[in-house]
Amino acid sequence: MKILVIYYSRSGNTQKIGEKIASELGCDIEKIEDTQDRSGIIGFLRSAYQAIRGKDTTLKPYNKNPQDYDLVIIGTPIWASRPSIPISTYLKENKGKFKDVAFFCTYRGTGLKDTIEAMKEITGKEPTATLDVTDSEIKKGAYDHKIESFIKNVKKGG
Repeated sequence: MKILVIYYSRSGNTQKIGEKIASELGCDIEKIEDTQDRSGIIGFLRSAYQAIRGKDTTLKPYNKNPQDYDLVIIGTPIWASRPSIPISTYLKENKGKFKDVAFFCTYRGTGLKDTIEAMKEITGKEPTATLDVTDSEIKKGAYDHKIESFIKNVKKGG
């Protein structure tokens, strides 16, 4: 089974989880990059506002075509109970190209259920597996067991 992990990460948390998943699965990985500067408090506030409003963004070109993969594992931070703007834009741009999907989210507060539902709605796909990792779990390095379980579910689904 050919697998791609794609993710967007503003703070580095989602990147850390995405890299760990790709390493464990030995699969391709690609970081989705936004053309907007989302750094600092202004970037954080702008990102939350745009997520609430359902705005799209312009992404930097990405190299991997999700249509070339049996499974695309999509990672996003949760912004205002929604997927990040770069990931929702990516999903919209590639709708219809996903054979199977799995989702992972990183977050500080709440909004996991709404984020997963939004990603299902945009892709039109039920995920083979989902994973959520909180900021405190990342800071403590206490998430390996969650990734192991996620990977088992991914393999079962494929």
